[in-house]
Amino acid sequence: MTLSEIDNELSSALQDARSASWSVRAAAGRRLAGSAEEAGVADVLHQLLLDGQDTAVTRETAEALLERGDICGLRMVLVALSSADDGTSDYLDGAINDVCCQSEEGLAQLEELSSVLVSDADDSVSNEASRILRVWGARR
Repeated sequence: MTLSEIDNELSSALQDARSASWSVRAAAGRRLAGSAEEAGVADVLHQLLLDGQDTAVTRETAEALLERGDICGLRMVLVALSSADDGTSDYLDGAINDVCCQSEEGLAQLEELSSVLVSDADDSVSNEASRILRVWGARR
């Protein structure tokens, strides 16, 4: 893929994130997750994680971020968890369970990433990471 094609894909996904259709927004969240470090993408992903119109958007975006298997993806989900209402937080926790907690390897990776994030400068992230270690770490 050329740089121009990548820019076009990113622009298209950013535009789709504002769609009235939940399925288009959910697909945009999946497409944008791989570019979470790009300028402007993090804010859009945060909005999709906290989508007030359809929890499928929340779930798909969270799963895509967690499937990255890195600090960035988990941190974004934890930021959303820290401000989510009860219903949305259930879907975010469900994504963590489905992506990270179905195998010993997944649990180990979640524990490793969360152990790093307990020292995050953002108290909301460190608190959520501590909660993850208490809740999910007990399953090991």
